[in-house]
Amino acid sequence: MTRPHPPRLANRRQLVLALAALGLGGLPGLGRAAAPAMPPEVARELPEARLVGQGRLRYFGLHIYDAELWAGPGFQAGEGEPGRQPLALVLRYARSLDGVKIAERSIEEMRGIGPFSAEQSASWLAFMREAFPDVKDGDRLTGLLRPGEGAAFTFNGSPRASLRDADFARLFFGIWLAPASSQPKLRRSLLGLDR
Repeated sequence: MTRPHPPRLANRRQLVLALAALGLGGLPGLGRAAAPAMPPEVARELPEARLVGQGRLRYFGLHIYDAELWAGPGFQAGEGEPGRQPLALVLRYARSLDGVKIAERSIEEMRGIGPFSAEQSASWLAFMREAFPDVKDGDRLTGLLRPGEGAAFTFNGSPRASLRDADFARLFFGIWLAPASSQPKLRRSLLGLDR
């Protein structure tokens, strides 16, 4: 003779089934991470920006940074290469990294997005070595894409450097946003394509 389940156990099973049916996405805090607040540097540059998407970069299981893509209301994820629409890419670091290494890795990643000359490489690398400081857990580096002009960077909300070079901007932001990105899952998350 089987004994009926105690009411508490039956309620627990119903809860588990209900959560599974909802896919956990319908309950606050269980599905997606809460939307971050708009950083002040983004509000200054793009006052009507909205969060397009966000994602986390892991390297061999290590949490490197969380990324956020902010853009104006007319932003269209499918409009070709980055560089046609103003946007802000915010990286919130989860560990200490050397700024020079960040610059060197950026040049490597840019090579995967599109071709550029040895002169451009040397010039851009020198710029990024100056622009990108050493970072630690909790630091925020924001790239501001200015279509047809170039890019500007802030560190923890303070202006850091800018470069008037549309080719640099297109290739740099392409690291995260171009179809040839080495991190396609992060790209899809940033562009809001996984919703």
